Amino acid sequence: MGAKKNFVIDTNVILHDYNCLKNFQENDIYLPIVVLEELDKFKKGNEQINFNAREFVRELDLLTDDHLFTKGASLGEGLGRLFIIAGSVDSPRVHDSFPERIPDHLILSVVDWLTTKQPKVKTILVTKDVNLRMKARSIGLLCEDYITDKVVNADIFEKSNEIFENINPSLIDRIYSSKEGIDVGEFDFKDILHPNDCFVLKSDRNSVLARYNPFRHVVCRVNKNKNYGIEPRNAEQSFAFEVLADPDIKLVALTGKAGTGKTLLALAAALSQMNDYKQILLARPIVALSNKDIGFLPGDAQEKVAPYMQPLFDNLNVIKNQFPSNSSEVKRVDDMQKSNQLVIEALAFIRGRSLSETFCIIDEAQNLTPHEIKTVITRAGEGTKMVFTGDIQQIDQPYLDSQSNGLVYMIDRMKDQSLFAHVNLLKGERSLLSELASNLM
Repeated sequence: MGAKKNFVIDTNVILHDYNCLKNFQENDIYLPIVVLEELDKFKKGNEQINFNAREFVRELDLLTDDHLFTKGASLGEGLGRLFIIAGSVDSPRVHDSFPERIPDHLILSVVDWLTTKQPKVKTILVTKDVNLRMKARSIGLLCEDYITDKVVNADIFEKSNEIFENINPSLIDRIYSSKEGIDVGEFDFKDILHPNDCFVLKSDRNSVLARYNPFRHVVCRVNKNKNYGIEPRNAEQSFAFEVLADPDIKLVALTGKAGTGKTLLALAAALSQMNDYKQILLARPIVALSNKDIGFLPGDAQEKVAPYMQPLFDNLNVIKNQFPSNSSEVKRVDDMQKSNQLVIEALAFIRGRSLSETFCIIDEAQNLTPHEIKTVITRAGEGTKMVFTGDIQQIDQPYLDSQSNGLVYMIDRMKDQSLFAHVNLLKGERSLLSELASNLM
């Protein structure tokens, strides 16, 4: 246990994780009153940040006692105390550098005032705002990102699936001939296998696409199966179809850059299994552009979100275009949409629902926080399969990055679970131009 510290919490940390007060161990936490004023602006709405703002205020109300503004309120056994700094504090250093009275500068003033008031205790600003951290450092104040839910080993998303070489050729022959697979103990894998890992086995004369099946503890062959008109174009796409088709795997993550086919593969796999589920649900989070709230758009709720859902309709049209326009496959997809067996909608609309016997695809999951991912997964009822797709290099949320977004957090936490599988797609298949742009620009 190190020396006790003071932490000043920015609003965006609370909007990211409303339980953040429990994650600072025995250290004391200070909330500038301007943070509560900012939270008040977020209390109304149906997005996750609105929910987080409301939950935090409720938790704060339970902590409130007569000493919250003086001696602080205890956060519980093994934790520090919570103080609210009411009103403005004197900070010439901040005022000289940043004279404008905006919330960020008022928060900096509290950090500087506390640093001066308690010189023997480290006072640290915790914020997910990079610009605010730069401002703090420019005047000598200590600051850091909120790292409680950050993933350390994010470089795994830059690698393709494993290739194991120098495998005994007879083992590969047996994988081809065996429908059940071969006991994993017959292989000398030096690396630790995670459940449902997919890989290439190579010998000096043959090779095979394979997967470790944790339910039967065998290494089995991965076939290059076509799903609803979509044929895998590389090994990674074959791996994706393999885990998407296994009913024992209830949670799947598909990561990869633009054009690798993440959403298309998930939708094709869902349509090929439509008889096994009551509904196919495609959803994506809405990230407003140019700081414009969705309420500024014309129309009713469905019309407002329609532009954001267009990429999902585009993928659906790609699948339909694999068949003649008058084919039974196209008619069945159209009938499913009319009867709400196939639904495309904004992610916010599934809050509070219980999704039973549903093939649920969440697109652009890199724009979700860890808490949002958890909220979505806990909607899963009996017989539901959940698929999250995303590119961790294309994050549109200002306070998330490649280590703190919900998609990588979920993969890191679930990687050792038998009902989970992750496939990282590296090779773009949209077009040569798309692939070139993804690699060079």
